[in-house]
Amino acid sequence: MMQQFEFVHPEFFWLLLVLPLLMGWYFWKRKQQSASLSISSIKGFKTKNNWLARLKPILFILRLLAITAFIVAIARPRNVDETTRTKTTKGIDIVMAIDVSASMLARDLKPNRLEALKNVAGRFINNRPNDRIGLVEYAGESYTKTPLTSDKSIVLSSLKSIKYNTIIEGGTAIGMGLATSVNRLKESKAKSKVIILLTDGVNNSGFIDPKIASELAVEFGIKVYTIGLGTNGMAMSPIGLKQDGTFQYNSIQVEIDETLLEEIAQTTGGQYFRATSTTKLNEIYDEINKLERTDIEEFRYTNYEEQFRWWVFLGLGLLGLELLLRYTVFKGFV
Repeated sequence: MMQQFEFVHPEFFWLLLVLPLLMGWYFWKRKQQSASLSISSIKGFKTKNNWLARLKPILFILRLLAITAFIVAIARPRNVDETTRTKTTKGIDIVMAIDVSASMLARDLKPNRLEALKNVAGRFINNRPNDRIGLVEYAGESYTKTPLTSDKSIVLSSLKSIKYNTIIEGGTAIGMGLATSVNRLKESKAKSKVIILLTDGVNNSGFIDPKIASELAVEFGIKVYTIGLGTNGMAMSPIGLKQDGTFQYNSIQVEIDETLLEEIAQTTGGQYFRATSTTKLNEIYDEINKLERTDIEEFRYTNYEEQFRWWVFLGLGLLGLELLLRYTVFKGFV
């Protein structure tokens, strides 16, 4: 709720410019009505009520104040209470399918592809406060990391914990990752269902063909945005483990099945993007964020409390006081 004060007709305040003119006219008229007489002594004219004569201008001041109050009243002051209520009218359910194969540790994005993706995806999640988001991990097989939820703290915590591990089977099963994501969305009642599938390789494992998974997405009304992650040319990528358990790196050719990713996106009504740098990856997620907007309906209720009556009463009170003083206390001095 927001409360504010306003004047409906502030242009009437220009009438306040009349007040200086009235004051000038009053003092000019008073000077014109003052006569002078030279006498040797004024002792005989002194009275105890001389102070009333000096206070006579108070009548004019009361009238000016009354005029001011009336001007404020016609400017129509009022208090405005505004209440706004928002309602999400088109919810979007989003599943982010993330490739966690060993190649995601390549260092063509800093510090590596997987960490760069996590940073960018985290910002994307924060920009979707009204949507449910889930996470799917895949390499040679796939599983649900986080089911659809509107609790962004859970999603961000799960995203942060994603890392390469040797428990999940090696390889890149794009069809498996896509099928698992479809499975998370098929029961969704949302008006819009979206999968963001990211990979840095080619489909070389899994028992589900990516094209079949795409057809399943179409059947359940799911749109798929695909992202190919990796620079053009060579990249420092892990090629094996050393005796101490750390990866040995070498410069190898970046291979992404862009034809497949484009086909998946086109079949499901989505788009394919190529991210060759962290900056480009940021731009891609910003573009998806613009393409998939959540419709929010805003209801605004406004209550007006008029205040001009109090100024009218004040003006009438001041005029009444002036008349009372004029025909009582100052009766003999008017």
